[in-house]
Amino acid sequence: MTEEERRLEEARQPATPWKKWGPYLSERQWGTVREDYSDTGNAWDYFSHDQARSRAYRWGEDGLAGISDDRQILCFALALWNGADPIIKERAFGLTNSEGNHGEDVKEYFFYLDSTPTHSYMKYLYKYPQAAYPYDQLVGTNRRRNRYELEYELLDTGVFANDRYFDVFVEYAKAAPEDILVRLTVANRGPEPAVLHVLPTLWFRNTWSWGGEAPKLGLRRLEGPRDVSVVAASHAELGERYLYCAGGPPLLFTENETNAERIFKKPNASPWVKDAIDTYLVHGKKDAVNPAQIGTKVAAHYPVTVEAGKSTEIRLRLSSADLAAHLLCMLEHVDHHRDHHHGRHGREEGFPDRLYCDLREKHAEHRREQRRRAGAPPRRRDQAVTASLAQVRDGDGNDEEGLDPLAEREHRHLQHLRFLDLGGQNELAVLGAAQAILPSLVLDDQFAFTPEQLLAHHPVGSGAHDRLTSLISHRIG
Repeated sequence: MTEEERRLEEARQPATPWKKWGPYLSERQWGTVREDYSDTGNAWDYFSHDQARSRAYRWGEDGLAGISDDRQILCFALALWNGADPIIKERAFGLTNSEGNHGEDVKEYFFYLDSTPTHSYMKYLYKYPQAAYPYDQLVGTNRRRNRYELEYELLDTGVFANDRYFDVFVEYAKAAPEDILVRLTVANRGPEPAVLHVLPTLWFRNTWSWGGEAPKLGLRRLEGPRDVSVVAASHAELGERYLYCAGGPPLLFTENETNAERIFKKPNASPWVKDAIDTYLVHGKKDAVNPAQIGTKVAAHYPVTVEAGKSTEIRLRLSSADLAAHLLCMLEHVDHHRDHHHGRHGREEGFPDRLYCDLREKHAEHRREQRRRAGAPPRRRDQAVTASLAQVRDGDGNDEEGLDPLAEREHRHLQHLRFLDLGGQNELAVLGAAQAILPSLVLDDQFAFTPEQLLAHHPVGSGAHDRLTSLISHRIG
């Protein structure tokens, strides 16, 4: 039995929550039906990418290489700024349905490289240009093209010319179910030294602005060991959590609150708003962040200069334990757990190669790699965030624009919200969802939906049922 197989067995017991923390943040929360309270049902325009940096989400969060607890109360993700972009890069950008000549389409290059079923080890890659990101160029060019023409991709803009970009790797390794080590590796692929502002960010999902009793929560700076910045996160349900940032970077605090002045042309209740870190860094307004070093959103600011062809590393740790007395060995622990989870000490005997080995071709290297990489993206979807049907359908009395509730609109069929959005009764969506989760079903039979459950909740015609049955037989049998 491998270490990961042992963790899977332990995860069946509530006392050992190996799956409590994982990659449960959406890649995109803006422009989705989850945040749509418009009269027209036009989710893309109601909550746009341009608004996302300034407007608090109601039903979920998003981020680059993001993780959270299984109720998405406390979130952690990567933000970046190359010194040239008009905004910091906090989330994936893409075209809406009306902007793309083939409909909505993400215009980023990111890759889920590895993930174990318990999320004990995860690896992600984001490719970030050193020149200004061509937001307007992508929108304008694709909008002018008709549906018979090829899509205008990020690579077509020339922004990656001469390899002037960063490869940013994000690795997570769990020392314990609620002790997560983070390793960020920034590689400069260009011909000259380049500066990158790396902003690992911790924040609470806004659950207090929509009515009801506000939970007791908050982030605050703690005094820590030399060359280590420490953030304490307190929540009535989660308890205490600590983010340790090696190198002692400055901490930029604000609130995860809508910038009403920018979005709705109304006065802000507080000067500390969601986009304050962007305002501080990109626009140079030093009073945009909270000098008291408290809030509900915080970023550690690492400005790094990376030589041509070289790389640099940043280490952090998110834990439920007060580790201040043990942080001298934090860097060694990162390497140890990375190697332990990744089978660095013997490839054929190590994990995850054994776990992801093809069931019929155990010694085929390419099959192992396919299994591992196929299992990485769907792991994001194996936990559910549920919401009351009445809240989603009828509203909560706190709509920012005073809109009518959804009672008379086409949202009555919603029983709950899940990251795995099946699109109603669409047969292609059901089949696609089933295909996406099959790699993880091979590894973990407690994965969120089984194909049979998909069919039970989303019945399809006999033809689709036969195709699904054939798919299961081919992939698992």
